[in-house]
Amino acid sequence: MAKKSSPNDVLQQIEKHYASLSPSGKAIAHYLQQNPIAVLSQSTSLIAEKTATSKATVSRFFRQLGFDSHQQAKDTHVQLREQGVPVVSASSNTQQLESEIKNLSHTFEGMSMDVLKEVASLLAKANQITLIGFRNAYPIALHFRQQLKQIRTSIRLLPQPGQTLSEDIIDLGENDLVVLFGFRRRTRQFKFVLNSIKHCKTVLITDPTGQIYRDQVNHLLVCHIGSESPFDSYAAPMSLVASLCNLTYEELGEEAAKRVEAITDVYIQMDELESPRR
Repeated sequence: MAKKSSPNDVLQQIEKHYASLSPSGKAIAHYLQQNPIAVLSQSTSLIAEKTATSKATVSRFFRQLGFDSHQQAKDTHVQLREQGVPVVSASSNTQQLESEIKNLSHTFEGMSMDVLKEVASLLAKANQITLIGFRNAYPIALHFRQQLKQIRTSIRLLPQPGQTLSEDIIDLGENDLVVLFGFRRRTRQFKFVLNSIKHCKTVLITDPTGQIYRDQVNHLLVCHIGSESPFDSYAAPMSLVASLCNLTYEELGEEAAKRVEAITDVYIQMDELESPRR
């Protein structure tokens, strides 16, 4: 007999089973819907007290939702957050600044300047750079392109809106550099893309879960994006992009400076940018 799969999100299970709940079960459901953090932060006894029910009723409620116990509901809630699913946790009120500083510190403490300079050298010397990012990684890849485009030529961003990847990937050669962004909750397509670019020079920018791909790329840069809040933070990847762009500028030297100057002249000619306030 196949093993019964465990449910995931408590609130989703409440919606699914709400119609079959007893009046007491509905009271517990209403309370948890209004206070989702209570699943993690409160004991079975306290939930019973808050809902004017009993410990036995609360335990029965979680079993009706498909969990073995209240503890299993807590565990699955934590597991969801670790996978990158935006859910409320017991410490969601942690100061944002503290979380960002922690992620930035862990990210840059885990990288050597020598490796960053090696990647910057590749960014400076590659015939063509292709940046690939899906879902939440796409805006970071887009920003990376915008910065690099100011200091060198031949920068591509994939996937293009409404387009498939195959036509572009087939053109990649061994002298091309591909920077692939892949943060947790990666698409199914990610593994196929990684396999299709193995003949190129490759850099993977990822979170700790992406370390399983270390042997499949030339350089792997790990960014920390997790927090106790519902959503992941991408401050560390954006900071890493800024660092790599600055190092690449230094690597290119006068060549980059001349390109920046030329682009600035075109900005002025086309009157594209707002004049600084005086």
